[in-house]
Amino acid sequence: MSHDDAERGTGMDTTVPHSARIWNYWLGGKDNYAVDREAGDEFVKLMPDILTAARETRAFLVRAVRYLAGEAGIRQFLDIGTGLPTANNTHEVAQAVAPDAHVVYVDNDPLVLAHARALLRSAPEGRTLYLDADMNDPDAVLRGASEVLDLTQPVAVLFFGVLGHIPDTTQARNLVRALVAATPTGSYLALSDGVPTEQATAAHDQYAETGAVPYNLRTPDELRSFFDGLEFVEPGFGPVPLWRPERVIGDQAPVPDAPWGGVARKP
Repeated sequence: MSHDDAERGTGMDTTVPHSARIWNYWLGGKDNYAVDREAGDEFVKLMPDILTAARETRAFLVRAVRYLAGEAGIRQFLDIGTGLPTANNTHEVAQAVAPDAHVVYVDNDPLVLAHARALLRSAPEGRTLYLDADMNDPDAVLRGASEVLDLTQPVAVLFFGVLGHIPDTTQARNLVRALVAATPTGSYLALSDGVPTEQATAAHDQYAETGAVPYNLRTPDELRSFFDGLEFVEPGFGPVPLWRPERVIGDQAPVPDAPWGGVARKP
């Protein structure tokens, strides 16, 4: 299916920047329009580190999912806020380690779902489901996910760069807790998101003025609170480039505007 075929019938306004398409552009993807590239380039002028931050977020996803499927032995993944497919998508990373892994992607963006269903394929031994559901409705998410996931067995719940779409921190925290609460002991939460540095705040304020849906940044302490009651996997919570980096050169310093995140186990 072509780019145009995937977008046909989605009702997507291609005259307004779209966060998933901008993220796709920053990661080197092709599923974006001139309006997205223009907004993305303007964002970069105010926050040059966003390109590195986008790549670091994807690299953290890869390392976290690889750890979960490998060392932690997880075979079920619930990925909230799919985003447009690029390289190293969750099911590709998980099934490269464990071909029988089951992955449910959740999004209510018709553009994202159209591209995901067109471009992403599960390994024959595993299963992949693209669930059209609003993450603000955890009951609907869990009902749909149960078509592929056995919620009596451990599940890794993933939130990578998506919780800023929920303006209220208490509401976002309650969503995370509801999904984690529905999983058994031995499940995991992996989460990362942007933090409000001076550059990041200015860039997000300008982005909101384009007419696109605003994205809300949270402090490290607010993000850490999403893990309350869980046990962090070493090295704990912090800037994601420092979470089990594949290469360490000297005293590795974090990217100034890097997202923060971590991986934690449900006891």
